[in-house]
This record gives sequence, structure tokens and C-alpha cells, in this order.
Amino acid sequence: MAGTNLLTLLDDITALLDDIATMSKIATKKTAGVLGDDLALNAQQVTGVSADRELPVVWAVAKGSFLNKAILVPAALMISVWLPWLITPLLILGGLFLCFEGAEKVFARFLPHHDDIADGDETPDLVEYEKQKVKGAIRTDFILSAEIIVITLGTVAGQTLLNQSLVLCVIAIVMTIGVYGLVAAIVKLDDAGLYLVNQSKVSGSTVKEFIGKGLLAAAPRLMQFLAFAGTVAMFLVGGGILSHGIELLHHTQLNVIGYAQSILGNIGEVLAPLIFDGLLGVVAGLVIVLFHVAYTRLFKTNK
Repeated sequence: MAGTNLLTLLDDITALLDDIATMSKIATKKTAGVLGDDLALNAQQVTGVSADRELPVVWAVAKGSFLNKAILVPAALMISVWLPWLITPLLILGGLFLCFEGAEKVFARFLPHHDDIADGDETPDLVEYEKQKVKGAIRTDFILSAEIIVITLGTVAGQTLLNQSLVLCVIAIVMTIGVYGLVAAIVKLDDAGLYLVNQSKVSGSTVKEFIGKGLLAAAPRLMQFLAFAGTVAMFLVGGGILSHGIELLHHTQLNVIGYAQSILGNIGEVLAPLIFDGLLGVVAGLVIVLFHVAYTRLFKTNK
């Protein structure tokens, strides 16, 4: 009897693990787009940090990301049980914040703040600069992690609370390790290239020299591209959250996709939602930045 019970327990555990693996695979596919945006945004956040501090900064952000998910996973489960209607409004607020951050970066790039110009001759506080980078990256990670958690939660909505909890934990751990492992590899490409070039001088290997010089040439261009892609991703993710969370915008997006598909076929079906989400994110971000600037100036004037 004891042996039979043990075999039944092992069979149940195997079936549970199989279900968790299957659901995690489905959730991973659905969150793959957000994962790409998360990678671009976080690689962008460490640009400008000195080479010897890149990995410590990535590790600090990764720890913050784990903490974010440690908060988000139980919070998402509790909200889904007691306050399911609150998920969409919270996501919309997060989407608006992403749009605001993206627009703020564009404004800072083309319209530098007067304070920045005035302080340009002063020696920057590198420790404080690094702290601000880490805080900004963790803040952005919180919003993207929230979207990943909510998408995953929607994938396992019909499952038991235990299954939901296990799948959310698996996705949270795998996504965090995957994203920040890749970010760490990207930011150290130039160091790998320099190492190979130095090794080629010792061994005389032309292959190492070629690969090393290629990595040294590609690393800064890749970081520049990721900085650009990170800003674009803010608009795409933020606009995507708004278009899926607000019914009017969602219906408008579907109409735009249908019109584009009737003209361009499958290409229109793929491009239309990206363009719609991107433009929506830009417009929303610019509106919020303008309101923010107007409020700040009014507040300072009154003060």
C-alpha cells in the first residue's frame, strides 16, 4: 500500500511538472516580444558607465529585478483573486510612464535642459550617476516585469492557484537570468574583443585578431543601436499597453490593421500594429512631457 501511494505521488508530481513546463513554454512565447524590449532597454540603461563598473551595475539591476518580481508575483496573484479589475488600470499607468520616459529621452537628446548646460563644466559625481542609472533601470524593469507577469497570468488564468504560482515563479526566474545574462554579455563585448587582440599578438593567430577587431568595431555600434532601440521600445511597449488596455484604442487599432491588411496583405498585418503602437506611444509621451514641463514651470513660478 505504501509503495502504491509513493508511486501515485511521484506520478502526480511528474504530471504537475509536465503541466508547468508546458504552460511555461506557452507563456514564454507570448512574452517573447516584451523580453526583447526588456533586453534593449536594460542594455541601454548601462551605457555611459565606466568599463570596470559595467558588470557591478548589471548585477545591481538584476538584484533589483529579482526584488521587483518577488513583489509582483504575489501581488499579481492576490489582485487576480480579489481585485482582477485593477490589473488593466495599473498596466495603463505603467504604459503611460514608459511613454513619458521615452519622450523625456527624446527631449533631453534634442532639447538639453538648461541645468544640464549650466553644470556642464562641473566634474560629474560618478557614484551618484551610477546610482541614478541603477534606479532608472530598476524602475523601468518594474513596469516591463509587471507586463510579463500579467501576460503570463492571463495564459494560466484557468489553472489552479498552485499552477499559476509555479508558472509565474518559473517565468520570473528564467526571464531575469536570461535578460541580465545577455545584457552582461553585450556590455563586455569590447573587453572580449580586446582580450582576443592581445592573445593574437602572443599566439600570432590571425583568426583571433580578426574576431577581436570585429568585436571592438561592433561593440560601440551595438550599444548605440541598443540605446536607440531602447527608446523605441519604450514607445512600442507603452503604446501597446495603451492600445490593448483601452477599448476605444483597441478597436481603432483593429480597424487600422484591417485596412493595412487589405492594402498590403500580410506585411500590413505585421507592420500596422507596430506603427500604431509606436505612434500612440510617441503622442502619449509628448503630451505627458508637455504637461509635466508646464506644471513644473508653473510650480516654480508660483514658488
